[in-house]
Amino acid sequence: MTGRDHGGGIDAAAARFGGARADWIDLSTGINPVPYPLPDLPPRLWRDLPDAAGQAALIAAARAFWSVPAAAALLPVPGLSSVIPRLPALAAPGRVAIPGPTYNEYAPAFAAAGWQVSSDDPAPTDDAAVVVHPNNPDGRHHAAPARTLRLRVIDESFCDLTPAASLVAEAAAPATLVLKGLGKFWGMGGLRLGFVIGDPRLCDALAAQLGPWSVSGPAQAIGTAALSDTGWAAATRARLRADATRLDARLAARGAALAGGTDLFRLYDVPDAAALQDHLARSQVWTRIFPWSPRLIRLGLPAPADWPRVDAALA
Repeated sequence: MTGRDHGGGIDAAAARFGGARADWIDLSTGINPVPYPLPDLPPRLWRDLPDAAGQAALIAAARAFWSVPAAAALLPVPGLSSVIPRLPALAAPGRVAIPGPTYNEYAPAFAAAGWQVSSDDPAPTDDAAVVVHPNNPDGRHHAAPARTLRLRVIDESFCDLTPAASLVAEAAAPATLVLKGLGKFWGMGGLRLGFVIGDPRLCDALAAQLGPWSVSGPAQAIGTAALSDTGWAAATRARLRADATRLDARLAARGAALAGGTDLFRLYDVPDAAALQDHLARSQVWTRIFPWSPRLIRLGLPAPADWPRVDAALA
């Protein structure tokens, strides 16, 4: 386990502020609080090894949902965190641009593999680039890095909120990988199901490292159902947009200024982020602050039943 800062940590929050884990509302992550409803699964999926038919159905559903170019490969993986440490080995070390602040697993992975890491926007003089699009935690959108780079990684973990902004068309270009997952928009972080889309040579190299049966049979079936349900996706985008607007109004009433975010998490500028986090924690509402900023606080969206408690904690 790493010591890098992430959301979550409810057990530690409960130990500090009191209450059982079940008492807490976790707004420290950017995960949809209303997850995709699980389909009924035949018992054989829990007993048998994953089969080729299940994998093929999952790949077909993912290709259709994200309009994946025919020239791009698509590799299901057991969560994107299984892939990130393997990305630096896909090209010879050089200078990699990882515009920050951003998701904090990429820079250490590349640095550990001998890369020189820059937090600036990608430039033609770089050898590789990793962009989180939209960015976490500020929601910034990126242009596609230059196609002359030796490795281009585009993390679209939060792009299913704004599919028109997707750069998945770039996945057909050499040395390019677009990362997707079911953890955020579909609210299934525990499923550990992600997708690497792009250069077939790079996808084959990752597949060889992950080995056979890296995605379970139940994950294949659940992912296929979720990616095939475009009606649920459309309704969910509308609900999240409305809830994000509602949260903005609640925080504005407390004097917070919107500093960025997506429809799954909002970033606010306040005079003292740690003080606001502590205030909300005393009502068992957990949020996220950042070691690099004393003023920024990030809140995910409450589940529908949790809004009254969040409103009371903010009052």
